[in-house]
Amino acid sequence: MSPQPEVLFVDDDPRAGELVQRFCVDCPFTVRVYRAPQELLERFRAHGAACVITDLRMPGMDGLELLRAIRELDGEVPVLLVTAYSTVDSAVEALRLGASDFLKKPYDMEELARLVERTLEHRRLQGENRLLRQELGAQKRSRALVGTSAALEAVRARIARIAVVRSHVVIQGESGTGKELAARAVHDLGPDADRPFVVIDCGALSDTLLESELFGHERGAFTGAVKTKRGLLETATGGTVFLDEIGNISTAMQTRLLRVIQEQQLTRVGGVQPIGIDVRFIAASNRDLATLVADGAFRDDLYHRLNVLDLQMPPLRERPEDIPMLVRHFLDEFNRQHGTHLQPFDEAALHQLQARDWPGNIRELRNLVERCAALADGPRLELEAGPKQTTQAEGDLIEDWPTLAELEARYIRQVLASCGGNKARAAKRLGIDKTTLWRRLKKSSLR
Repeated sequence: MSPQPEVLFVDDDPRAGELVQRFCVDCPFTVRVYRAPQELLERFRAHGAACVITDLRMPGMDGLELLRAIRELDGEVPVLLVTAYSTVDSAVEALRLGASDFLKKPYDMEELARLVERTLEHRRLQGENRLLRQELGAQKRSRALVGTSAALEAVRARIARIAVVRSHVVIQGESGTGKELAARAVHDLGPDADRPFVVIDCGALSDTLLESELFGHERGAFTGAVKTKRGLLETATGGTVFLDEIGNISTAMQTRLLRVIQEQQLTRVGGVQPIGIDVRFIAASNRDLATLVADGAFRDDLYHRLNVLDLQMPPLRERPEDIPMLVRHFLDEFNRQHGTHLQPFDEAALHQLQARDWPGNIRELRNLVERCAALADGPRLELEAGPKQTTQAEGDLIEDWPTLAELEARYIRQVLASCGGNKARAAKRLGIDKTTLWRRLKKSSLR
């Protein structure tokens, strides 16, 4: 059985505290009574509370001062003020400071108990709604990683493990594999889900623009800086910053970013005053950062500072069994946006899609579905008759004269697609065991 909510009550009149404690003994909450606001504040600082009730006029520290002190510690706990001197000025000031309600002396004890119960119920519902919004947001992000393949399930399991630890993360994978969606899922499943998630495309900005966007600038720092601007790192404090394609930033910018990550503070362009931040960094790259470090193109200290936790996004060719579900997902989105009722590709077309290499990965598949939907003449999507794909349909495997290794890889993936991604059936059809199939798939994916 969960403990009852704890309510802290303070009034310098001892009779008021005794009366409240006696009357509320059978209420669905427990009451701790204090005569000195400082004592209540010590208890609140150490253990918190579900609700605080304070007299307005008290020696040493009045109710408004106590309210200010509590708000510095907790911006949400309800605080009820009790006073025999209720004035418009004190009411306005208390509401400005975040008081939840007033109760005027002399008050009826049943009225006080009802007010506390309503206040606690309101707070409970607020908490449930907040948790529900976070859960729905996390579910939405998780569903955005569409598929049931073993490769994607491994990604989901990895995200669930790393999300709860507020450490920096490096996500790697080919372009179009869903690195930003994975970063959002890490944020949404983490302890700061209700705080900002800021995306910065490092590959799309010059050093000067990136520096201003990240760190902000002071008024007059450069031509056109007509007012002070907070940078995205300041805006995101308490939350997550997603640095997309971090491998594209210059060495000079890497050096400055390293200092910010290490010290969790920055200086605006044209400024001299350090500004503290509290940011979790998730960096992504479609190039192998370890290789860039070995080649001298990326700072090893920045790499190791960011690469506390890592996540590898699989290419679409390694999860062909997810393609029918992805097609349905993108088509449903198109139908909702355009008010259409198109049906997905037929079985033969889906097998062709599963046999392709997809160099653009999920992004390429999404574009294909949207294009076919926009050009559809009938009730069902149909593949366009166009140039041959890198991986040909059955019977056309050698039209572009691949090497023997490429031909073997294409044939294995085609057989795997025809078996719906079932590796055991595919291995049996190929006349090899599952271990051999796994090794050859791994080898072909690394070419």
